[in-house]
Amino acid sequence: MSKQENQPMVRNVHSTQSEMTEIILPNDTNMLGNLLGGRLMHFIDLTGAMAAYRHARTHVVTAAMDHIDFIQPVRLGDLVTLKSSVNRAFTSSMEVGVKVWAENTRTGSVSHVASAYMVFVAVDEHGRVQKVPQLKPETPDEIRRHEDALRRREHREREKTRRSEARLVTATLKDAGAIEP
Repeated sequence: MSKQENQPMVRNVHSTQSEMTEIILPNDTNMLGNLLGGRLMHFIDLTGAMAAYRHARTHVVTAAMDHIDFIQPVRLGDLVTLKSSVNRAFTSSMEVGVKVWAENTRTGSVSHVASAYMVFVAVDEHGRVQKVPQLKPETPDEIRRHEDALRRREHREREKTRRSEARLVTATLKDAGAIEP
């Protein structure tokens, strides 16, 4: 029996949930003592990948960071907790949602500081695209996120088509000498 045949064909959202906590050190911050946006994006990518791995049970690669909101700064010395789960599984890709909270270690106050949506694609050890199990949302919140993920995917596909058409028009105009290369 192959590894793929041994895997469940449907997984629930709970089985994909992942969590990571980091302390923000001086090397993670800018001159103002705030967490660097790129460093936070790195943490988000790692936590998102954990959820995607748990769902696909194979290698995954980041295909897109569809949306990220930086809501408020994270300060030097804060604890940052990131939580992720798969929102929807398609044929070989998965949308993962990541929420980020910062905890002030002196006061204990916790704030929602960022949220992101990412797309991961399942691949084998040779980089070939692999199918992923279906995802079964169970709670009202999971069902809402599952439906919203489909709308975001449709928007990504429309935007991809629009950009492709714009490149084609630009190339045609360059070939015709209507615009400079």
